[in-house]
Amino acid sequence: MNASPLCSLATVAPGGRPHINHMYFAWSDRFEVFWISDPDSLHSRNLTRNSSAAVTIYDSHQTWGRLDRGIQLFGTGGVMSGRAAQEARSVYGKRFRDYDADSDELPAYRFRPRTLKLFDERSLAAGTLVTARVTPNGLAWAKTEVWA
Repeated sequence: MNASPLCSLATVAPGGRPHINHMYFAWSDRFEVFWISDPDSLHSRNLTRNSSAAVTIYDSHQTWGRLDRGIQLFGTGGVMSGRAAQEARSVYGKRFRDYDADSDELPAYRFRPRTLKLFDERSLAAGTLVTARVTPNGLAWAKTEVWA
């Protein structure tokens, strides 16, 4: 997840239409994704109405035809408050040293994945996608797909 400082967040807009945006993010060892955002942004408003979301992270410097890697996460997201928001800001501040949590009035958000899909052609094999469930005890393998 450290391959890029940016991720893409997909949310559900009114009428069931998809919406996607790019954002800077930090993460936990449980694959939670944290970000700071304007509550009036479309993705923030979408999460207020429907918490279903997906996140994808990959190194945008990869070259077509070479070994690729990335992660797709599927779950729910929303605004945080209280101690949880403070902890999210702390994690975010550790990744982005110039971030000043004390002067930022924007809310912190958290995405909690239920499942993830990993493709890492360097470690696995070309065209291999591993799906895992995110559990309180870590990852639990669900299935492996090979399309190459």
